[in-house]
Amino acid sequence: MQKIKLGLIREGKTPPDKRVAFTPLQAEEIQQRFTHVKIILQPSSVRCFKDNEYQELGIEIAEDISQCDILMGIKEVPIANLLANKTYLFFSHTLKKQPYNRSLLQEVIKKKIQLIDYETLKDHQGNRLVAFGRYAGIVGAYNGLWAYGKRHNIFELRRANECFDVNDLKLELRKVNLKPIKIVLTGAGRVGKGAMETLDTAGIRKVNPSDFLSQYFTEPVYTQLSSADYHNRKTGGHFNRDEFHNHPELYESNFLPFAKEADMLLAGAFWNPSAPKLFTKEDMLSNAFKIKLIADITCDINGSIPSTKRASTIVDPLYDYQPTTDSIEPRFSNEQNITVMAVDNLPCELPRSASEEFGRDLIDRILKPLLVEDVDEIIERATMAEKGMLTPTFSYLEDYINQA
Repeated sequence: MQKIKLGLIREGKTPPDKRVAFTPLQAEEIQQRFTHVKIILQPSSVRCFKDNEYQELGIEIAEDISQCDILMGIKEVPIANLLANKTYLFFSHTLKKQPYNRSLLQEVIKKKIQLIDYETLKDHQGNRLVAFGRYAGIVGAYNGLWAYGKRHNIFELRRANECFDVNDLKLELRKVNLKPIKIVLTGAGRVGKGAMETLDTAGIRKVNPSDFLSQYFTEPVYTQLSSADYHNRKTGGHFNRDEFHNHPELYESNFLPFAKEADMLLAGAFWNPSAPKLFTKEDMLSNAFKIKLIADITCDINGSIPSTKRASTIVDPLYDYQPTTDSIEPRFSNEQNITVMAVDNLPCELPRSASEEFGRDLIDRILKPLLVEDVDEIIERATMAEKGMLTPTFSYLEDYINQA
């Protein structure tokens, strides 16, 4: 079998990401399971695992990675660092024609790179095979609880990024001491399940949507909503999941009853720009709108939640939204404001745990088709560009890359 050199590249985006595709133990496992593969680690001072942790397990460290056939990172690779005629795997953030990454995809085409975006790695049913969604949910819900404790000065938690790993974070959740508030969580995918994991660990009871709307509770509770719970067909009739995903414009939001009951919103549902907004700016002006803290885990700027006017950062995770003026103010500046958490790289707060789970999925689901034989055409379907052209599946990006 042909020898393959696989490079784990240093993250070059600013601020740098601490995550990595494979942990030291996973890198060792790969070389043992795939004996024709040699892993080369590009040194990094910010990676959550130290260079010597890899070196102690027999992984070669080298600044020059031009010898590698396949290069794997996490975030977008700086254009100046792209090496021609290589295979790259990273999150390119070009699938939705993001203007800020157009030049990146243009350079990929120019340098005849085979680009495989982690988001495009799917099975035949279209289900993603690798993702960081669970950790976005875990940390996003944790940040929501942390922010609530801060805003009301009722308990103190360490920041998620101050926790060593997810187990350390879960121990910290023992400090949560909530009044009988109501929390609404949207989304039933990886993000939603991760958020639910945090809420359950914090000892917050889950109730069904109907009871959430109609009953009074003497303890903190949360409800988890699927799309069917807060969308109605405009012309009447039953909610149809496939129709909603294919034609979301046929539906309207019915979220307001929950906004009138909930104290906190954890937004973890994927949002299609053609779908209705969760609520409007005008809705937020109503005295009946009860929500005072929104953890927008999905962080769609000017998307389904009007108060998400910009992303926040791990260093400065919160800001206030003033509904009357539709403007941003400093956090906790007025009790009538709505506090927003909209960190757009939440898994980075638990880089060791997030990397470990991501690497496990890569090993179990992706490496055999990538390094041995692509029987199920996983890599073929996921390849966005190769040999200086977009692949047919991603030809819809042609006008995007042809813009100046």
